[in-house]
Amino acid sequence: MLQKIVVDLCEQLQHESAEKDKYRNLLRELLEAQRSRKREQLSKEQLKLFEELWKARQPEEASEEPAAAATGIVHDQLKVIEDVRLKYACDCTVKTADKPPQPIEKSTAGSSLLAQVIVSKFADHQPLHRQEKIFERHDVEISRKTMGGWISSVADLLNPLYQAGKRVLLESKVIGTDDTGVKVLDRKLPFARTGRIWPYVGDDQHPVVIYDYTPTRGRDGPSKFPEGYQGYLQADAYSVYDAFFKPGRGLIEVGGWMHARRYFIKAMDSDAQRMGPALYLIARVYSVEDRAHGLRGDERLELRQRLSAPVMEKLHQYLLGIGEEVLPKSPEARAVRYALNQWEALNRVLKDGDLAIDNGATERANRGIAIGPGNWPFFGSDHGGKTAAVLLSFIATCKRNAVEPFGWFCDVLSRIATHPTNKIDELLPHNWKALSAAAQA
Repeated sequence: MLQKIVVDLCEQLQHESAEKDKYRNLLRELLEAQRSRKREQLSKEQLKLFEELWKARQPEEASEEPAAAATGIVHDQLKVIEDVRLKYACDCTVKTADKPPQPIEKSTAGSSLLAQVIVSKFADHQPLHRQEKIFERHDVEISRKTMGGWISSVADLLNPLYQAGKRVLLESKVIGTDDTGVKVLDRKLPFARTGRIWPYVGDDQHPVVIYDYTPTRGRDGPSKFPEGYQGYLQADAYSVYDAFFKPGRGLIEVGGWMHARRYFIKAMDSDAQRMGPALYLIARVYSVEDRAHGLRGDERLELRQRLSAPVMEKLHQYLLGIGEEVLPKSPEARAVRYALNQWEALNRVLKDGDLAIDNGATERANRGIAIGPGNWPFFGSDHGGKTAAVLLSFIATCKRNAVEPFGWFCDVLSRIATHPTNKIDELLPHNWKALSAAAQA
């Protein structure tokens, strides 16, 4: 009887210890999430140490070269443009001169003012209540409610162009995607719920970034948006995507080494001896990508197969070995398990030189969303989320194509009402550069 009590107490203590470790790890992850991502950039000193740890575990390994570690806007004063519409009369009729078409029907806001409000909010992260105060300093009264109405109307106006951008996106050989949470007000709830913004990044031949908004993180959003697309989809290991890669759907999974590396970095605090060598080998893979920058797809593939493939195989064998040594619920076990479960998707880059080694471009597209809530903490509704997705798509696509967004919005909003529908693609930022240059010439 006494022996059973001791055994029960030991089991209880083990369970409580495991629970404490679990919450301690969760707390550390939350704290790490608040820190700068610069921690993911390994120094030369760290890599040198990790190389020594790797060689210590692989005494037969030949000496190898260590891998390399991985404007303000000036605003002029506001001005009011008055349109004088002259009337002409004769005995039979009265004629009034037409005025230029406005971006928003029956609104006094010109294209430049609309562009200013949109770029300030979605590129410079200035919420409407702050813009309202800025306008007041210029002796101009424009309420945040009025500006909110303008933004919604512009998103509706640009929706055909947004759909054109989506068509270009779905012509890509490979699309990168990710998601990030955003707070959304809901009148039915006493608190703000979490919606999702999903960026979809086209390949180099289709340089668009198209955002989608969904009220939840369920599978309906990422399932419906790329409907009909067949090609490579590069994403993290979110379980919702698993169903998309079944035979018959036409999607091929591409993993991201940045996601895999992040797990090993998180586990460094608890097991540097085992995680260090893995990070060293991953850094060697990234050093090959540095050499491959600017190469054609076939040239990049040859370099990867010659230099990266042997390193990846060493990493694979190493992970299989330490997978039996680490505790099942530890951070290092999660890192090993993630990499091994994703191994086929992570090694897809060894079969096609047009594929990126990670989802970095998509994560960069998400950074603006992460910065924004620090200034505008929520969307007012699901409709506001969809409006933001449309306008953020053009901001991000302008940035990707080195197009100044204020100039693009000014020009496109001044002409879209009369632009031929069958030539709508001309106004997409990557095409607009040529159109604008021709107009200036």
